Amino acid sequence: MKNIKLFFKNIKKYNKYAIRSAKAELKSEVADSYLNWLWWIIEPLCFMLIYVFIFSVVFENDTPYFASFVFIGLAAWDFFNRMLSGSVKLIMSNRGLVSKVYIPKYILLLSKSYTYIFKWFISLIITFVLMIFQGVPFSFHILFIIPIIIILYILSFGIGMILMHFGVLFNDLSNLIKIVLRMIFYLSGVFYNIRERLDGVLQYVLLRGNPIAFCMDELRKVMLEVKFPSFEGLAVWLLIAITINIIGINIIHKNENSYAKVI
Repeated sequence: MKNIKLFFKNIKKYNKYAIRSAKAELKSEVADSYLNWLWWIIEPLCFMLIYVFIFSVVFENDTPYFASFVFIGLAAWDFFNRMLSGSVKLIMSNRGLVSKVYIPKYILLLSKSYTYIFKWFISLIITFVLMIFQGVPFSFHILFIIPIIIILYILSFGIGMILMHFGVLFNDLSNLIKIVLRMIFYLSGVFYNIRERLDGVLQYVLLRGNPIAFCMDELRKVMLEVKFPSFEGLAVWLLIAITINIIGINIIHKNENSYAKVI
């Protein structure tokens, strides 16, 4: 409980630093680019168009509002993937800061998460424009994207803290995470509707046991199908996310002073 209180105290104390660091990183990404911030729009749009062409034209996918369907999945996956893969070497890549100045290590992840959530926000704006273009009906159900995004954020942050810790101890962890994430990518229904393509135990396992697949499906329900999300499922994953965060916070605080020696 002490570590949890300290966690929220540090989040409040270092939040301004995390925001400034995120802004600086976002500016540096496009500093030497002719198109500047437009790349944050062009890049996801290009990937979406490629995937839509492959799966709707080549593989003849007839899912309603398929472009929006794919974009919702890609945007959620991109955030989840960045949070996990980016956290593994986060302490190592900031060894200069870690070895010279004290800063709670999860603040590094907090700063990174701000850049990732900002890009997801841009993708959401593009998605809404795409939905209008495709004639997707809007309703109040779309407001449920807020708790879904919050739960996915909390879950990704918790997993990220744990990976950040073990990334210091095991150099090969980043390669392993890349393989695991690639496998999860194809099992998450980014390009297909798990509820329509699969059934029985396999459908249940992929939707209920895979948090990113579950969140994608719930986002599509409230954004494209004008349905309520699974409140029971959201509650379960929220409890899991909180538990993982508590574990991650305790691990980071327990090893706080050892990272500078290891790196």
